[in-house]
Amino acid sequence: MARRFRGKSVHKVDAKGRVSIPASFRRVLEEGDPDWRSGENPQLVIVHGSKDGQCLEGYSIKSMDQVDDLIEDLPHFSPEREYFETILGTNSDYASVDENGRMVLSAALRKMISVTKDAVFVGKGNRFQIWEPSAYENELEQIKEWGAAQDNPHAKLYRPKVEG
Repeated sequence: MARRFRGKSVHKVDAKGRVSIPASFRRVLEEGDPDWRSGENPQLVIVHGSKDGQCLEGYSIKSMDQVDDLIEDLPHFSPEREYFETILGTNSDYASVDENGRMVLSAALRKMISVTKDAVFVGKGNRFQIWEPSAYENELEQIKEWGAAQDNPHAKLYRPKVEG
């Protein structure tokens, strides 16, 4: 089974937009890049514009290929296919990890998600997200509220069991 993006960590962003990618995330990117060889830098795809533009999403090459395959299975010229082809085609870019385990977030991407000094990397299985720290805390609160909702049939999955 392939490795997955898991965990959360905060990383400094320098004036040039360079930010370290968590080491465990780099292993997933290496495994997910069919052209990667030891001593080389893995490639990835950065998608912007999701979650109302509050975060960026990073995909390994293999994970993005799986997303592309799902889109390819949609009927040609269907509204769904047109939507996903347009959104993912125009709101994504290839990126690479440098020899120091960093990637560059352009000024435009940093502005889009309001990242200045720090960025939060959040594992999401087949992808990861990059957030401005306070925006992620707000997102996390909304997720917790959703999970705790009494009328939510899935709430029990998000509430710890209380013994006693």
